[in-house]
Amino acid sequence: MRLDTYISDLLYRYECVTVPNFGAFLTQRKGAQVHHTTNAFYPPSKVVSFNAQLSSNDGLLVKYIADITGEEYENTLQKVLATVAEWKQTLQNAAIVSLENIGDLSFNVEGNIQFEPSYHLNYLTASFGLSSFVSSEISRVITKPEEVAPVIAQEETAVIPLVVTEERSRFRFPWKYAAAAVVVFSIVGVFGLREYQSQQQIVEQSKAQESINAYIQQATFFNSNPVELPSITLQVAKEVKNYHVVAGAFRIEENAHTKVAQLQANGFEAELLGQNKYGLHQVSYASFASRNEATNALIKIKKTEAPEAWLLVTE
Repeated sequence: MRLDTYISDLLYRYECVTVPNFGAFLTQRKGAQVHHTTNAFYPPSKVVSFNAQLSSNDGLLVKYIADITGEEYENTLQKVLATVAEWKQTLQNAAIVSLENIGDLSFNVEGNIQFEPSYHLNYLTASFGLSSFVSSEISRVITKPEEVAPVIAQEETAVIPLVVTEERSRFRFPWKYAAAAVVVFSIVGVFGLREYQSQQQIVEQSKAQESINAYIQQATFFNSNPVELPSITLQVAKEVKNYHVVAGAFRIEENAHTKVAQLQANGFEAELLGQNKYGLHQVSYASFASRNEATNALIKIKKTEAPEAWLLVTE
C-alpha cells in the first residue's frame, strides 16, 4: 500500500497526521523568504517534520483510507500495519524509506529515525498558485566625491574681469542718500504699525479669554442641565483557539455532553466542538491558540489519560 499518497492528501488540511506504530508527520507554517545570494524569492509554505514519539493510532489516516477505498476499517488497519512493518524492515537494513512529496526516512548513528523533508510540494493552501522565482540584481550607480572635486575647483578659480572707467568730476545731487532716508523711514513705520497691531491683538485675546472663563463658570455652577457625553464601546479581541485535543466523537449528542461533564469534573477545560462531516459530536480535552501548546498537551494526555487522543486543527 502506498501510504505516502494518503499522508500527502491529509497534510493539506491537518497539522498532524499519525501513522500507527510508526510516528507522526507534523506541519508548521513558514513565512516568505529571500535568498540574498541567489536573489531567489520563496512564497509562504508549510514545513514538514517527523516525530517518532507520536505513534498511537488516532484513527485519522486509517479512516481516510477506508473512506477512499471503500473497505472495512479493520482490514484497512491491518494493511497499514503491514506497510509499517515493511518500512521498519527497510530501515533495519540501513536503507532509506522514500515517501513521495513528503521526504526520506533513515536511521542515524544513534539508531534513531531521522527525517529529511522534500520541498517539491507546498502544503499551504493559501499559497496555491505561487511559485519561487529569481530576480535579476538591480545595479546602482554611485558617484565618487573625487569625480566632482575637479569641476568645483575649476568653477572656484574662474576670474571675472573688472573694468574701471574714469568719470569726469562734476556735481551730482545725492540721490542715493535720499533713497536711503526713505528706506529708513519706511522701516520705522512698518515696525511701529506691527507694534500697534500686536498690542491690539493682546487686548482682544484678553477680552475673549474673560468671556470664555465666564461661560465655563456659568455652565459649571449655574446650569441645571448637565452635559451628557456619548458612551464609548470598547471591543476586545477574543483569542482564537484553533488547536483541539480530541477526546472522542459520539453519534448521540447526549453521550457527548456526558463526556464533557466527566472531563470537566476531572479538571480539564473540556467543551463540545460540534459535529464533523460524518455527523459525530466531537469532544475536546482542551483547546489552544498555538500548535506547540496543543502538541505538548497531546503528548501528556496520551501518556496519562487516553492513548487514542488526537489533534484537530480548525480554520
